[in-house]
Amino acid sequence: MNPEPSEEEGRPVGRRVFLGTLALGALGVAAAPTLQRGLEGLLGSVSGKDPTGLTGLLPNGGGFRYYSVAASVPHKDATDYRLTVDGLVDQPRAYTLADLRALPQTRVVRDVQCVTGWRVPGTPFEGVRLSRLLDAAGVRSTARALRFTCFDGTYTESLTLAQARRADVLVALRMQDKDIGHDHGGPVRLYVAPMYFYKSAKWLSGITVTDEVKPGYWEERGYDVDAWVGRSNGRSDVPTS
Repeated sequence: MNPEPSEEEGRPVGRRVFLGTLALGALGVAAAPTLQRGLEGLLGSVSGKDPTGLTGLLPNGGGFRYYSVAASVPHKDATDYRLTVDGLVDQPRAYTLADLRALPQTRVVRDVQCVTGWRVPGTPFEGVRLSRLLDAAGVRSTARALRFTCFDGTYTESLTLAQARRADVLVALRMQDKDIGHDHGGPVRLYVAPMYFYKSAKWLSGITVTDEVKPGYWEERGYDVDAWVGRSNGRSDVPTS
C-alpha cells in the first residue's frame, strides 16, 4: 500500500447470462477503435434503461463495464446533488457537490479489479478521504460500521469502520482525470481501492454510521462482505494495493 495515495461474476462464475453475451463481449474487445467508440456510445445510452444488467457484461468505457441493478437512475448535478452523513454521529451533515469539491482532495492510482475478472490498470481516482467526513461528523463510540445508499434507489454497500478509515478509501469526484460522469456513478461515488469494485458504490447519496455491518446489495446475494482483491469471493487475483 502506498502510504500517501498520490463493477461484478455472480458467485465467482457469473451473475447474468454470460454465455449469451460472450460473443458480443469478444467483439467489443477485438473491435477496431471506430467500432469500439460506437459500441461505447450505444451502451452508455441504454445502460440506465437496462433492468437485466446484461449491458454490464460488455467491454466499454476504457476497459470498464456499464452496470446498474436499477431499471433507471436519475441524473444529479451541482444543483440538486446531496450526500448525507448520519446515524451514530454527533453532527449529521448534508454536503452539496460544491462542499465536497471545497475539501482537501486525495489522488489514488490503483488497478481496478472486478469480481467478474476484468481489470483496468493504473486508474486514477480523486476525492475526499472518507475518514475526513467521518471525523467532521463526530463518530460515536458505539459505531462499528458504515452503510452506504445510492440515489438509484436500490444499491447499498457496507464497510467496517476500520476499513472506511483507510487512506485509500475515497468519496470520489473524479476518475481518469475528469469529473465522474453519470454512467460511471457520478457525480459522486465511493472508491475502495483494495477491494473488488462492487464495494465502490456508484451514485453515492448516503453514509450512515451503524453499530454493526449490514450486508450490501450483492452481499445479500452471496458476495463476500470483506471483498479484498485476491483474498475473497473464491478468486486469486493479484491485489490492487
